[in-house]
Amino acid sequence: MEMRDRWWANEAFWAEAFALVNVSFLAFDIYLAHSVNQFRRPEEYIPLWFSICAPVLLAVGLVGWLRWGWTAVWRDLGLFVGFASIVVGVAGVIYHLDSRFFYDRTIKSLTYAAPFAAPLAYTGLGLLLIMNRMVVQRTREWAMWILLLALGGFFGNFVLSLTDHATNGFFRKIEWLPVISSAFAVSALLVPFLVPVTRRFLGLIGIVLGIEAVVGVLGFVMHAEANLHGPSTSAWSNFVYGAPPFAPLLFPNLVILAMIGLWTLRTHLPE
Repeated sequence: MEMRDRWWANEAFWAEAFALVNVSFLAFDIYLAHSVNQFRRPEEYIPLWFSICAPVLLAVGLVGWLRWGWTAVWRDLGLFVGFASIVVGVAGVIYHLDSRFFYDRTIKSLTYAAPFAAPLAYTGLGLLLIMNRMVVQRTREWAMWILLLALGGFFGNFVLSLTDHATNGFFRKIEWLPVISSAFAVSALLVPFLVPVTRRFLGLIGIVLGIEAVVGVLGFVMHAEANLHGPSTSAWSNFVYGAPPFAPLLFPNLVILAMIGLWTLRTHLPE
């Protein structure tokens, strides 16, 4: 059964929708992040325009496939956006590291450089789009690829949480919470790749992911509260130059992706 048949009950459709929504949202996130230096370098506009244009292509392909059966159009547009997204992500990592790390090559310069792992969100979404077209959908292999991408996202979240909060020396002890919780998520998602698991163990992973979602929402509230009480009289300036308000939402975002993989994997496991 193709994804266009009963699409609302198909995990592959929700994986596709996940990629489309996330690429779209990155436009606002990029605009907020690059407003710190007012887009000083022209190439900083590349991810912004990509996140504005790419969702249109993905939406055209997806609607065309679901409504008129344009499988080839959906596949080709998705592959084009997927490979372009990987290029944008890798190039972003290089540009971010070039902001300081390539000159000093120290842990300190890595911490205080532009968040080097952030552009990898594009790379992960690109891989998701490509995988959804090159791997048979809703199979065990497809589910494991979804989990692998979620695992990579949580590892990137671990690195981002560690480096971002290191800039103020973990002034508040609760700033260790996203670092520790990310490590737990990585450990939990790694198990199915190492040993055979049952549906009951997937339930345990689901509990861990539920906690991750709570951590993300809590982080969003704390970041937003800190910015609302920032030093500037301008709320926009506090959000631009203060704590990144949407960074903690990566936790529940990755939870959604991981749950799509777990839901599919459960049908291939014994009770």
